[in-house]
Amino acid sequence: MEAQLHVLKTEALEKIAASENVKELNGVRVAYLGKKGPITDLLKGMGKLPAEERPKMGALVNVVREEVTASLEERMALLEEQAINEKLQSETIDVTLPGRPVQTGNAHPLTRVVEEIEDLFISMGYEIAEGPEVEKDYYNFEALNLPKGHPARDMQDSFYITEDILLRTHTSPVQARTMEAKGGEPIKIICPGKVYRRDNDDATHSHQFTQIEGLVIGEDIRMSDLKGTLSVFAKKMFGDEREIRLRPSFFPFTEPSVEMDISCFKCGGSGCNVCKKTGWLEILGAGMVHPNVLEMAGYDSKRLTGFAFGMGPERIAMLKYGVEDIRHFYTNDVRFLSQFQRTEV
Repeated sequence: MEAQLHVLKTEALEKIAASENVKELNGVRVAYLGKKGPITDLLKGMGKLPAEERPKMGALVNVVREEVTASLEERMALLEEQAINEKLQSETIDVTLPGRPVQTGNAHPLTRVVEEIEDLFISMGYEIAEGPEVEKDYYNFEALNLPKGHPARDMQDSFYITEDILLRTHTSPVQARTMEAKGGEPIKIICPGKVYRRDNDDATHSHQFTQIEGLVIGEDIRMSDLKGTLSVFAKKMFGDEREIRLRPSFFPFTEPSVEMDISCFKCGGSGCNVCKKTGWLEILGAGMVHPNVLEMAGYDSKRLTGFAFGMGPERIAMLKYGVEDIRHFYTNDVRFLSQFQRTEV
């Protein structure tokens, strides 16, 4: 039995020394010191030995078990330390390396244009007014001199929810609501927001787009005030060298009505592919507020006058940034949007 113990100890110590990781070492521990291990079997077999041999053999088995246990603990401590060192080495961070740049987001190009326009008009004393996108037919059409059956309604194919409720086709209802709320007092507002029309989507049309409309009402408001305001707007958005021209047009809610063009910022007016060889770019519609609109909102059209204008930020952004397809603004393509990097600090 002594020889068997010697062989077991030698084998166990060799396997302990040869273990390269904690898992292998645990396997050796179970194999030799586990409930079914040979050393445990020897202890269980003590009862079969003669009584005079039991103390001696019991002491020898305990010595072997203690030596194997001590070797296991020593090897375990060494392997655990090695594992920690390897993990620390693999997870080391070189603090001298340059940091990875954090990709920051940018304001959407339409948002930037809208905010730029808002900042300009706020600096000129305007207030920002907002209203519901689901609108009553009365405010969307009737209060703007477009009664039911008026042929000009056909210019704005609409999304009707009921006979009297629709998605607003322009932000003009905000003007009508503001005039009604002011009760005859002077007004100086701009109305930005989303609008909806039943258009077929293509490079220059969308069923949903944005508008910014302006309204000024007060005593002795003239066409020259409108022209001066639009001139300041054009120079701010497209450069100080821009010139404007007003062409006669028709809108039911203004009289007289005009379309405004600006001199082409690419060719300076000589003619190019952007302005289609005309030297001019159409930007917005405007005019003096129709007396009927003033009267329906409770204003004295003989004492007070006003002007209104409306523009599409998509149109301005397309011209400002050279975008050829309006759909780029709505498809959320990061490759397109990432071109408009923030420059302010």
